Amino acid sequence: IGRMALSTPRICCLDLDTFFVSVERLLDPSLNGKPVIVGGHPGQRGVVTAASYEVRALGVRAGMSLTQASQLAPHAVYLPTRHGVYGDYAERVRELAQGYTPLSQVASIDEMFLDFSGCESLYHKPGDASADATVERTVRQLTDEIQARIGLPASAGIATSRSVAKVASALAKPRGVLLVAAGTEAALLGPLPVRKFPGIGPVAERKLHALGLTTLGDVAAAPSRTLSRVFGAWTHSIQRGCRGQGVHELSRERPAFQEHDPAGLHLGSISNERTFREDVRDPDCIAAMLCSLCERVCYRARKRGVRARTVTLKLRYADFQTLNRSRSITPTSSELELFPVVYELFRRARTRRRAIRLLGVALSNLGPYDAQLRLFEDDGEALHGAIDALRKRFGYESMQLALSAVRKREG
Repeated sequence: IGRMALSTPRICCLDLDTFFVSVERLLDPSLNGKPVIVGGHPGQRGVVTAASYEVRALGVRAGMSLTQASQLAPHAVYLPTRHGVYGDYAERVRELAQGYTPLSQVASIDEMFLDFSGCESLYHKPGDASADATVERTVRQLTDEIQARIGLPASAGIATSRSVAKVASALAKPRGVLLVAAGTEAALLGPLPVRKFPGIGPVAERKLHALGLTTLGDVAAAPSRTLSRVFGAWTHSIQRGCRGQGVHELSRERPAFQEHDPAGLHLGSISNERTFREDVRDPDCIAAMLCSLCERVCYRARKRGVRARTVTLKLRYADFQTLNRSRSITPTSSELELFPVVYELFRRARTRRRAIRLLGVALSNLGPYDAQLRLFEDDGEALHGAIDALRKRFGYESMQLALSAVRKREG
């Protein structure tokens, strides 16, 4: 392969296509080919968790209200979200993918990054025309194996940086693999709409359009002082990313999902939120939901091997006024430590008597789990380890704090 080839960064973004829908179809093959929406039933409050390609063509997107989705796709199959099921399939995919390269990082339940830099010689075959060809063939082999062994479709993007690899994985859908050769990043990114870049959301998009910037090429060429009105301190990182000059390596000390966080979008976060079926005033029901959300995000943090230094509460009133309140905390992945902080944030944030429509909890400023030897056993860590082991075997809902059980009153 040669020394120059080995020095070229090759980051793969592996993305499971319509993950929740794909798992549901795996469990019920009669759903194959049908328009499917996961998240709830028409008429229920809440949002779309996942949408099949058949309903995406009708304009349905994740995060859209179920009411709006039912208007666009009234004949779709609507399914409730089964949180205890999807994690097991994601874990099987991760275990398989991690056998391909020694360095990988989880970005979300349906996405992870793999670093093939320096691994080309391990997979090289005589018919491969280049190191790029070796890596592309190997990644195709990985996606084929995920389909054959687990039954889930996946797409992948390969590039010299994480951000370009993520863009490429989106362009490769469904079930494709796209390699962006070194030196071609700007040509690929330039014509794309600004929303195609990770971290540029609808708010930033509107601001960029107001400045006459509609493509990633426009952003790459714009004066930094102009972009600073939109991205502030993240201007340099975003502009370099739009030029194809993002972060070129994975690091165990820096999770892949913390590459940048423009406009406070919490890309490096773990979050869960719930919309009540009916607006709620009952303090016990509210406390139970907050406890349940703390359990959920902490469980996910422990599975990733990270602790959070910042917690954010999201509160939405019945009239849709939405508040976010954050606090720095001692690094933790324990719901027993997190819940009192979150409940205090809620107590201070709720200044109106109006009923509550939605609650959410997010962990951010994530760092590796720096476990160290202790003179005495840490009872909290032992407890969480036992609970997580039971959940892995019997499903997430098999264990929960007593207070969380009260949330079943709201459905």
